[in-house]
Amino acid sequence: MRVPLSWLREYVDLPATQTGRDVQARLISAGLEVETVEHLGADLKGPLVVGQVLTIEELEGFKKPIRFCTVDVGGANGTGEPQEIVCGARNFSAGDKVVVVLPGATLPGGFAIAARKTYGRTSHGMICSSDELGMGDDGTKGIIVLPPETEVGRDAVELLELVDEVLDIAVTANRGDCLSLRGVARETAIAYGLPLRDPALLDVPGPNAYGYPVRVSDPAGCDRFTARTVTGLSPEARSPIWLRRRLQKVGMRPVSLAVDVTNYVMMELGQPLHAYDRGLVRGTIGVRRAEEGEKLVTLDGVERALHREDLVITDERGPIGLAGVMGGADTEIADHEDVANASTEVVIEAAHFDQVSIARTARRHRLSSEASRRFERGVDPAAAAAAAQRTVDLLVLLAGGTADAGVTEVVAPSAPHTVSTPADHPDKVAGVVYGRETVVRRLQEIGCDVYGQDELLVTVPSWRPDLAEPNDLAEEVIRLEGYENLPSTLPKPPSGRGLTHRQRLHRRVGRALAGAGYVEAPTYPFVGEQVLDQLGLAADDPARRTVRLVNPLNDEEPSLRTSLLPGLLGALRRNDGRGSHDLALFETGLVFLPREERGAAGHLPVDRRPTDEEIAALDAVLPEQPRHAAVVLAGAREQAGWWGEGRPAGWADAVEAARVVAREAGAELTVRGGQYGPWHPGRCAELVVTADGAERVVGHAGELHPRVLKALGLPARSCAMELDLDALEAAGDGTPQAPGISTFPVATQDVALVVDKPVPATEVEAALREGAGELLEAIRLFDVYVNDEHLGDGKKSLAYALRFRAADRTLTVDEASAARDAAVALAGERTGAVLRG
Repeated sequence: MRVPLSWLREYVDLPATQTGRDVQARLISAGLEVETVEHLGADLKGPLVVGQVLTIEELEGFKKPIRFCTVDVGGANGTGEPQEIVCGARNFSAGDKVVVVLPGATLPGGFAIAARKTYGRTSHGMICSSDELGMGDDGTKGIIVLPPETEVGRDAVELLELVDEVLDIAVTANRGDCLSLRGVARETAIAYGLPLRDPALLDVPGPNAYGYPVRVSDPAGCDRFTARTVTGLSPEARSPIWLRRRLQKVGMRPVSLAVDVTNYVMMELGQPLHAYDRGLVRGTIGVRRAEEGEKLVTLDGVERALHREDLVITDERGPIGLAGVMGGADTEIADHEDVANASTEVVIEAAHFDQVSIARTARRHRLSSEASRRFERGVDPAAAAAAAQRTVDLLVLLAGGTADAGVTEVVAPSAPHTVSTPADHPDKVAGVVYGRETVVRRLQEIGCDVYGQDELLVTVPSWRPDLAEPNDLAEEVIRLEGYENLPSTLPKPPSGRGLTHRQRLHRRVGRALAGAGYVEAPTYPFVGEQVLDQLGLAADDPARRTVRLVNPLNDEEPSLRTSLLPGLLGALRRNDGRGSHDLALFETGLVFLPREERGAAGHLPVDRRPTDEEIAALDAVLPEQPRHAAVVLAGAREQAGWWGEGRPAGWADAVEAARVVAREAGAELTVRGGQYGPWHPGRCAELVVTADGAERVVGHAGELHPRVLKALGLPARSCAMELDLDALEAAGDGTPQAPGISTFPVATQDVALVVDKPVPATEVEAALREGAGELLEAIRLFDVYVNDEHLGDGKKSLAYALRFRAADRTLTVDEASAARDAAVALAGERTGAVLRG
């Protein structure tokens, strides 16, 4: 909402010394988001005057039409002689009044004006257009042509109101009242402690039987409809300069007098209005829901197929407007340039429509308008009659019209909204003692009627439909008393509280992965069906069962993720496309799994802490939200340099990332061959933990499938890992154990075992670990050798380093050898391994 300071001063007597910046600071303190203050005409320097074109000479021989003009500027040039000016515009004639900038002036943008020779003549100044003066769109092309009665030589800066300050306010969804000068003026008056001249306080005649006939068939969608008629409008009447300039300053384009007046009143009072050409309306005006198959050509020239939930304005022919959104072309007020067909009789509509209905219609037709923006945020229903009267008064004043005696007002019965609240409720919310007197005073300032002592009965003003609960009233008191006056106090948690075990694990995993060289890359939790196809997930894969959002931010990603990989792989692709080819990214976050059965979500109380039962009931309808950890890698894992050759990232790095996470969870992770979704079938590791005697697959790691890499546009040989962090935590023993330090020496024994190639190294390692018994401290696979000529067809050699140590003594060679032999024997029994000769 753009608010010119000059217009705002009409309703609040601000001190003359107050600038736009001062008003901005006061309104921000009161809770309004005033984003900028635009200084119109700040770099404009005169003389800029009204001139009358005396003669026009067409200059020939140039590529474009050029005119040499003499212009009477009165005494503004110091001589009284006509000013000679060269101009290329053609929308003015001799005798027209125009805006002339004389040498020595500066136009917006730092454009200095001086006498200069051009097209063989000397031009002493310029005849100006609205663009050159920074006025915005005035609905015309070319030079500004002023009304004939404008005085020659008058200061055009004052006439056109070129110097002003405009506040640009980002109005939040709950403050529809501030989408008007009336609403902003009320906030300004409260902020300065000054009286408000309410523009809606008008003498309005009561309804009678002589008004234009109106029938409202849907009182729930339209609870108030006021219709007024004005006849005898002058076809030659134009919007005066002050009206057009105010519309331009608030960001609207002047169109014609009748339309400009309705727009002006809407910006002034916040009540959208519509003017119908009475000669084009057939019979009774009605309000109803659209019927199946009906169509309407709106004012933007688009034919729209109507939905049965659309609220429409009708006459005896059918729909003539989308209620609260945009009028129809069939009853459009004629443009001011079409004098022969100009509208001389108009019917003014000032109605109040249901917020939800208008919002849905505007979104359904992708047709947001100034009217729909206001209706969907809440319009003062009590202002409809005043807005209609204000429109009638302006049309009578500016177009010479006559107000018809008939007044139509259809009103659905309704009672004022009241809220009961303790007088000390704002004190409890803010932690500040305001006192009953302050609370009552602040509520009365915003227009509430307040009754009672300890328990207040508050009647909410019609222009504030957002005040529905005691907390809304508390917020009004707090913001008007000043958020900056709230004390900053730290909460005092009881002893023994702190991070949960889950939170501590989450932090430890993040630090461990960062220490291993990964960069955290949080991503959005939204996915679409397409990316699940690209990941190669089977049609019956549980990951395809997603929670779909009712109102997604992006139609292509309407669901919540069931895996972290889509977002991480998207981040990998973007960074690779921007030149970062050696990447190691990780993310820890929630995934969302739908429940088989779910009820309806209720509302938790805000006046007290919810009970455990209320929280549990709400949790029961939410999706399951386990926390996952995932990594993706591409390019070099180790860089090449003077120290030696580098190494590309591989599937083993992804597996090692899983081991890093498992160590932080204190869980023993079993790695074995697997096959799942996006991973390469021969280079995919299945991550398994054992809990309560049962094995559970908690994730996968390895190299991604080439088809997945191609579909997602990823680098070749990219790798990934994802596991269920909550499941890993459940299988762990709590916190990771620090390694013990022994004073006794270690005994190292190496063994090389020959096994069949399909035998996983993890199975051999598990057998060695179990067979070695308690004396085994650590085991490490340090070599894999494959050579059919030396080992035999289908064989491979696995070399392990075994470290033995006793906690209470130094081991003998015989003890270490016996433990090694026992380990080899068990490995041979389970996997067919034999010692390599």
